[in-house]
Amino acid sequence: MGGGFGIFDIILFAMLAAFLVYRLRSVLGKRTGHENRRPDSFSPPDGASETENDNVVALSDRDPEVRETEPELESPLSTGLTQVKIADPSFEVELFLQGAQAAFEMIINAYATGDGKTLNTLLSAEVFENFAGAIRSRELANNTQESTLVGIDSTEFLEAEMQSDDAMITIKFVSEQINATIDENGEVVDGDRNAVMTVTDIWTFARDTRLSDPNWKLVATRSPS
Repeated sequence: MGGGFGIFDIILFAMLAAFLVYRLRSVLGKRTGHENRRPDSFSPPDGASETENDNVVALSDRDPEVRETEPELESPLSTGLTQVKIADPSFEVELFLQGAQAAFEMIINAYATGDGKTLNTLLSAEVFENFAGAIRSRELANNTQESTLVGIDSTEFLEAEMQSDDAMITIKFVSEQINATIDENGEVVDGDRNAVMTVTDIWTFARDTRLSDPNWKLVATRSPS
């Protein structure tokens, strides 16, 4: 044969090429659609839920915390106290309660002893007339009042509001008292000298916030319904 490739050489190369293709296919394999996927660094392992991964936080886990931190709507009482505070920057809840308790005790004692002067400084004109009328009726009957405030069990804000420039605050007092009405012969005609009773009073105090006088006066009384 002359130079170049002969028929035998062509057949030999073809066989060699076919062998190499066969070897490559046996090594690389074929894609059948059932191969294992490459692990994903951003997904939990197979068979594990998101909650099993310590680094995964479901949004639903945070929802209750968000709802718990939402501010509650203001109550009418808190809104009223805020209005009073705006009208009278010196107003303090704790100081007011202390003053209301002191006034409660003074009014009960002044009513029992018929101390009109003290009552006049602590009551509005209308309430004073009601108290003074009851005292006059008692005196006309030659009766006296014995009252002992054993203690105040609780003091609670019920209402607060501004009526024009007047701050109005309603307090519920629950106290232990001994009350008895005594006639001219020393006999008990009402109540009991030896019985301690739980008494609930609802009193409304008011103050004109335009005035420099810081004192509050009792403007209304009522019994719980």
